[in-house]
Amino acid sequence: MKITICAVGRMRAGPELELTQDYLTRFDRTGRARGLGPTRLLEVEDKKGGGMAAEATLLTRAVPDGALVCVLDERGQVEPSPAFAKRLGRWADQGRDLCFVIGGADGLDPALRERADHALSFGAMVWPHMLVRVMLAEQLYRAASILAGSPYHRT
Repeated sequence: MKITICAVGRMRAGPELELTQDYLTRFDRTGRARGLGPTRLLEVEDKKGGGMAAEATLLTRAVPDGALVCVLDERGQVEPSPAFAKRLGRWADQGRDLCFVIGGADGLDPALRERADHALSFGAMVWPHMLVRVMLAEQLYRAASILAGSPYHRT
């Protein structure tokens, strides 16, 4: 199952980019045996300032055809890491690719949220959209580690 992360905005060189790349590399390595990965990060920018609706159009175009869509949204489902790992395993078993969608500073357009197959939340707090990429990459690696039975995730 190929995984795409579609996100609004471009990450600049720095710790967030380094961490995201590191965790995605770890995920690709760990998940390969389970058919998870590779991952890629697609970044879109609304250079015309059209707001959430324009960002939603760009994000929708970036989603690979036929992929399951999981939006990252504060109103989404909060899951413990083992439950997320099980969900990721079930999605992989469906034989479809997966796309995570991360909005910009103002979040996601409601129409895009409604079209998603799943909405995931990292809690009731609002997180900077660049940091959400790091958190998602780490959770993907953690999920692959859980599915592989590695000791990275401790209960």
